[in-house]
Amino acid sequence: MKAQIGVIGLAVMGENIALNIERNGFPIAVYNRSYDKTERFMSTRAQGKQVTAARTLEEFVAALESPRRILLMVQAGKPVDAVIESLKPLLDKGDIIIDGGNSHYPNTERRAVELEKEGLRFFGMGVSGGEEGALWGPSLMPGGDKETYTLLEPVLRKIAAKADGEDCVTYVGARSAGHFVKMVHNGIEYGDMQLIAEAYDLMRYGLQLSSQEIASIFTEWNQSELQSYLIEITSHIVNFQDDQADATGLLIDKIVDSAGQKGTGKWTTVAALNMGIPIPTITAAVDARILSAQAAVRKAIPNQDVVAPDLTPDQKQELIQSIKAALYASKICSYAQGFHLIQAASQESQYGVRLDETARIWKAGCIIRAGFLDKIRTAYAQNPNLTHLFLDPDFARDLEERSTAWRKVVQWAIEHRIPMPATATSLAYYDSLRRERLPANLIQGQRDFFGAHTYKRTDREGTFHTQWPSLQQGE
Repeated sequence: MKAQIGVIGLAVMGENIALNIERNGFPIAVYNRSYDKTERFMSTRAQGKQVTAARTLEEFVAALESPRRILLMVQAGKPVDAVIESLKPLLDKGDIIIDGGNSHYPNTERRAVELEKEGLRFFGMGVSGGEEGALWGPSLMPGGDKETYTLLEPVLRKIAAKADGEDCVTYVGARSAGHFVKMVHNGIEYGDMQLIAEAYDLMRYGLQLSSQEIASIFTEWNQSELQSYLIEITSHIVNFQDDQADATGLLIDKIVDSAGQKGTGKWTTVAALNMGIPIPTITAAVDARILSAQAAVRKAIPNQDVVAPDLTPDQKQELIQSIKAALYASKICSYAQGFHLIQAASQESQYGVRLDETARIWKAGCIIRAGFLDKIRTAYAQNPNLTHLFLDPDFARDLEERSTAWRKVVQWAIEHRIPMPATATSLAYYDSLRRERLPANLIQGQRDFFGAHTYKRTDREGTFHTQWPSLQQGE
């Protein structure tokens, strides 16, 4: 019997998703560029399973039933192109290549067009959930042509995470839609993580709470409207004891405060700028990671101590509740910005993304899974033409009810020298969208003054330019 699907790339994610596929009843073939890794996999985790190991790509392709379904789990960028080029001479028209890595969506768009000319079908599929998700059920975001999706759907539905009895996979949309949506998922993830870190920072250094107290707070918050995977893991991280031999104290205090990134957050910001969609919460989170890496500059500038006032237990408790409100409101901003960007890209590129389905498949398996995704799904299901989450009555009410506490937290942080860039810019985003008139009229006046860029008026139609006074000396 030939394998029903093949996996190329046996790093941890590749191994895990291969085992997930096999466990769910689909015999698989596997290939890795270095065969010693394939041998280790076959002699350990794949031993006794319906897995066919291939030493060469020719053997790998021959082991698959037609039309061949090949899942690439290799490093994004040039390695994907290299594997595709090696596969092309070996494949028949109608065979399917699925890129399951974190590829940049323009590359997915290019590959889809190039392979279509050769009669091959290409899918760019976002996979979220990390190593554990890949093994036990990730959130899957496949994008390509809908007819091809029907050939992939039986496998994808089986291996996907489950939430409320539903599979966390859907046909996302045409061409590069899957990788675009995964990119934005990661952008929201950046925003969410930064917001949680800012709340932690304020409690740890502003309120001088112990790590145990903060862990208890996050545990409690995870039973509320803030319920999410990131809140849950934070409740464990903040009070985790150092696990290195002969080390004592909290592990979090030993971790260097320089955040890494693999580029998806930056890609999200660049895409938003190109499309003219504001995503300030996500961009602030990207900036915060970049700033955290500026170790030399930070060491050169004189340190500024946090001003930690003496507060009564009641005052602390009141501020903790305000931080909770500010975190929830800011998290809404991060998700709202992400969905706004997906909506704009779907319209511009004719992806055909359903936002309610996007919210549904993020309910389990992925990093940004959260309880309030049910509310997002409902909002877009009830009104598919909803242009922004802030226009949904439930979210509008949630934000308004928390706005006073939100302002209090930002003001308190500023007064006590605790930076909260993502939280503060989320509030500014909220306030800006609610202003009937913004000071951009002055900016248009400035542009017309120095560059004759023209402006429009509120009281009449047309485009105007004013003969401003000259600032040249003697005139």
